[in-house]
Amino acid sequence: MALEDGVRMLVETAASFVTPSLSEEVRSSLTSLLVGEEEAAQRELLQRLMTTGDGWGYFPPNQLARRINYALGELTVKADSTLRGAEHLPVSGTPSVYLANHLSFSDANLFAYLLEREGHAASVEKLCVLAGPKVFTEAFRRFSSLCFGAIKLPQSPSRASGEAVMPRREVARLAAETISTCEERLRSGDHLLVFVEGTRSRSAAMQPALGAVSRYLEVPGTQIIPLALTGTEHLVPIGEEHAHTTHVDALIGKPLSAEALVAASEGKRGTQMHAVGLAIARLLPESYRGYYGDEDQPELKAASAALAALED
Repeated sequence: MALEDGVRMLVETAASFVTPSLSEEVRSSLTSLLVGEEEAAQRELLQRLMTTGDGWGYFPPNQLARRINYALGELTVKADSTLRGAEHLPVSGTPSVYLANHLSFSDANLFAYLLEREGHAASVEKLCVLAGPKVFTEAFRRFSSLCFGAIKLPQSPSRASGEAVMPRREVARLAAETISTCEERLRSGDHLLVFVEGTRSRSAAMQPALGAVSRYLEVPGTQIIPLALTGTEHLVPIGEEHAHTTHVDALIGKPLSAEALVAASEGKRGTQMHAVGLAIARLLPESYRGYYGDEDQPELKAASAALAALED
């Protein structure tokens, strides 16, 4: 395919992703952006759109994809959207993992857009998102993973569907490799973003956090950064195919010591992650808290106590 044809296809794919009322604005914005780019950058992006996600492990960001993500954010994210808690953004030299609720395939892209819009480009540079196999099944979904570093991880059999379903032994092998990759990225200075529920919520209400997520928190000195997202589910509402303009809020919570949480949870992974789920839920409006809306339920008693111990 000729370079010009590939660029045109990229623009048209993006224009078809949004509602018809936004299509021409997207087409015009991306055409103007891409015209000013070097051919080498265009070729690299088109190549990455075809190959990223082949195999497993870490895939580096693409700077042109990041600029396109920002341009799309300018057209789809309402101006009154907010990023709060920026004082809790991680600093260089501290292994850091954002742990967030999950509402949309575009959660990470919208968070990255808000970070950049609010002047935190350095935080986007260090962002590395854990993404399931479905993100890499088609070119436009792959694009979403190119706007930051990405680690392709297998989904647990209980949460996987379709092509993402694999034998348990293979999942276990790949999961171990993924943990090693995550530790390498943390030690290199990246900040991981992990969605604790393992899959998007279809109702916007939080589902139970997966205990296995605690395995990404074992690098010494790791800090947990609770991240609460709202509004992202309205970008592409369930049952619809096109992106709308939407109001998005991202609230970054006070960091927690992963090692202190392990101690307070007596080493129990389920308790650790329920404590994280509570920390995220407390940042969310009540209608989003879901499983963590009732902190008095017996299943959350130990987690609530562990979280309280960290806050003392």
